[in-house]
Amino acid sequence: MKTPARILLVDDDAGITETLQRVLVEEGHVVAVEHRGDQGLARAIEEPFNVIVTDLRLPGLTGLELVRQLHTARPRLPIILITAFGTAETAIEATKFGAYDYLLKPFDIGQLLELIGRAVDSNRLMSEPVTLGEPGPARDAIIGRGAAMQEIYKEIGRVAAKPVNVLIRGETGTGKELIARAIYQHGDRAEKPFIAINCAAIPENLLESELFGHERGAFTGATTQRIGRFEQAHQGTIFLDEIGDLSPGTQVKLLRVLQEKCLQRLGGRNTIPVDVRVLAATHRDLEAAIQQKQFREDLFYRLSVVVIQLPALRQRPEDIADLVRYFFQKYGPELGNPQPAIHPEGLELLEAHTWPGNVRELENAVRKALLLAQGYTINAEHIRTVLGEFQPAENAAAGPLGDYLNHLLAAAQRGEVSEVHARVIESVERELFRRAIDLAQGNQAKAARWLGVSRITMKAKLVGFGFHPGSDSEPLA
Repeated sequence: MKTPARILLVDDDAGITETLQRVLVEEGHVVAVEHRGDQGLARAIEEPFNVIVTDLRLPGLTGLELVRQLHTARPRLPIILITAFGTAETAIEATKFGAYDYLLKPFDIGQLLELIGRAVDSNRLMSEPVTLGEPGPARDAIIGRGAAMQEIYKEIGRVAAKPVNVLIRGETGTGKELIARAIYQHGDRAEKPFIAINCAAIPENLLESELFGHERGAFTGATTQRIGRFEQAHQGTIFLDEIGDLSPGTQVKLLRVLQEKCLQRLGGRNTIPVDVRVLAATHRDLEAAIQQKQFREDLFYRLSVVVIQLPALRQRPEDIADLVRYFFQKYGPELGNPQPAIHPEGLELLEAHTWPGNVRELENAVRKALLLAQGYTINAEHIRTVLGEFQPAENAAAGPLGDYLNHLLAAAQRGEVSEVHARVIESVERELFRRAIDLAQGNQAKAARWLGVSRITMKAKLVGFGFHPGSDSEPLA
């Protein structure tokens, strides 16, 4: 477990609580125990916990009533239920009342640890503040005082409290999830659930069930009814990351939910009303996907009532010094350097870099530089060493493709880079658009025609990659 948490166990079976407490403490968590439902409810309301794990059959107050009352008092606190198969239907009712999820006995301890990990992450997304503008004490911050980021802050302020769906666009690593959390935290649903789903991380055959739930027998392995994330987010907010990766079938069902504000679980006939604000994010060119019949145009317009376009880091180099200072505060003490410093020449190298991985890549670079400096001032040589590891991603098409792919996959295997697929696609696209616009001598319309993309797409890509050609006047054939 990467994130230690405060966990409350509520169960009248001392053997179960002792076992779970021992395992969770070994994972680094702080664990409290109560054996009665009424005492568990009182403690969960009075003390700050990240997750509650409870049985359904309890003395003093049933688990079902505990969930109902606790969700009313602390709607952002995840509650995990553990129950015997015979009470699964009651567990489902508790999920409707606001429980985060449930496990049926007997269960594997690994299942519980994984579920607790997801619940901890969910609680963090809802509870930890996202600060705006400059480094501060918060763990998560959107950093930048330049003109581009000032416009983003204004847009967050304009839309946060409005009952509209928002599409957040930007390259990989620009901070789309942080923007979504800031909109949620500054909106009028901030005390209601916030549920984040990475649409690209869940297998296609499971994503519909994850989003909309299923009835027992809906498919092989569906032994019980399951509540989907949209139902869990009722009256709250759901964040759909990588929305461009949805399959056509899931797009149709999502469109229906947005249009009719109701859903049907897989295999079900009952229509269930849901009141959910949708924040979506993508790094993909959805207009091009619409032209290629890969994304529904009607769904695009439902999602993009408001569009926030995040600038790439190379478009706002004036913010790099603030970002470096923020990452110093975040990682310096952890890496044994409570007061890190960087030589001006090293900072100049960072500001001159094109950052194909954007803020996420800069964060990784700062952490590596802190390790290399071993507590001393980070100098230019440290920065050159770190940036040298990223160089192939910027010039993917300049050398043999096989060598580049082997280098990147090896780095991923060592845990030094992530999102290899996105890096390769971006690198190839960057080189392709650069060569096309050079060959067209700056004429965007001509280059767009050669590549088979719209002029709008051509212009957006060039701006996104930091290219500034002169003409877009030639009409497309």
